[in-house]
Amino acid sequence: MVEQYLTAVFHALSDPTRRMMLRRLAGEDRSIGELAAPLRMSFAGASKHVRVLEGAGLLRRLVCGRSHICHLQPGPLALADDWLRDYERFWTDRLDELEQALRKGEPKPKKRSKR
Repeated sequence: MVEQYLTAVFHALSDPTRRMMLRRLAGEDRSIGELAAPLRMSFAGASKHVRVLEGAGLLRRLVCGRSHICHLQPGPLALADDWLRDYERFWTDRLDELEQALRKGEPKPKKRSKR
């Protein structure tokens, strides 16, 4: 279940347009038209991206008459961050082990003779 959820989140985050939309939503709620404007895309194109983000749980859409207001939902980002932190610990541990191995193999500095 969690894997399917993460797959949807990472799929949604894989597109630069959707990441830009999320960045803009981090500041304030926006309509789909407001999300589309700086990207020079149609409402229909922006709406497709919003549906992917909504399907991944990254945003919630509120329909007010003809306006669709989007609100960032940060929970799935925290879940993705937790998943990535496991790999951060893995690589940090590996790099620490490499550093220790390299230090063991270092030649000791030669003493300089006094002249």
